[in-house]
Amino acid sequence: MKKTTPLIKEKISIIQELTYDLKVGEVMKKEIITVSSDNLIYDLRNILREKRISGTPVVNKQGELIGIVSIEDFIKCLASGDINATVFSKMTKNVEILYEDELLVSAINKFDRFGYGRFPVIERGTKKLVGIITKGDIIHGLLQRLENELQEEEIKRFRASHIFEDIIADETTLKFQYKVVGGDFSQAGKVASGLKKNLTRLGIPPAIIRRVSIATYEAEMNIVIYTQGGEITAFVQAHQIEVRAKDTGPGIPDIKKAMQPGFSTAPEWVRELGFGAGMGLNNIQQCSDKMILRSKVGKGTQIKMLIFY
Repeated sequence: MKKTTPLIKEKISIIQELTYDLKVGEVMKKEIITVSSDNLIYDLRNILREKRISGTPVVNKQGELIGIVSIEDFIKCLASGDINATVFSKMTKNVEILYEDELLVSAINKFDRFGYGRFPVIERGTKKLVGIITKGDIIHGLLQRLENELQEEEIKRFRASHIFEDIIADETTLKFQYKVVGGDFSQAGKVASGLKKNLTRLGIPPAIIRRVSIATYEAEMNIVIYTQGGEITAFVQAHQIEVRAKDTGPGIPDIKKAMQPGFSTAPEWVRELGFGAGMGLNNIQQCSDKMILRSKVGKGTQIKMLIFY
């Protein structure tokens, strides 16, 4: 498996930030060309040729994904004279998928891990096929969001960029507090996204917002994956942002080991959802100017992140 490189705070770009903000469903193609399992391989030839595609999902009558059939499958059947075989008999049945509510960073990691050209996208609740995503879709979606963000940036800065200068006080602190529900992956990332929007409206420099939002997302996901819940609090001052994440989870037995890139104790079912890649604590440290981690087995974990600007 290719070794993942941790984020470096000096090199965090707006594109990296957006991969923690956009979801797969926002960039995928919703117009899907599919075949049924009882189609013949002979029929597949015309579909691939007319639509100019190299493969297609196979669905049942309920619209659920049951396999993938490709031009390679067709060529093999053509070579063996098995052109009248059913799609079901030749398709790949164990299919790697993405969920529409997964963050784009999970999709990028999966493209990197498997090297595929596309992934079918499933609705988590119904298990129905709702889209297809390619690397090109990811690039197009990121560029589209980037354009929208740049258009909105000036408006937001004009509205609130001087809030700290306009307040008369020796010291001003804004506090944002959020509850995080453990195990609720449908809400995962909302805290980081909400904090990002608040910081943008305050006119905080974009490079700082990227670091804060990525570090906060990683802390949020650790609470969702490993604990029953917790809270995240952000303290915003004129020249620094402090983010605190705490939970009453199982705690971390070996902090030094947990800080290693790629180390993860996430269960397999969590990994299948696209989370728990083992980069959380390491990315938090890389995004922060100062990070303090305290954890006690059976009591929980507290993380303090300081980012100066």
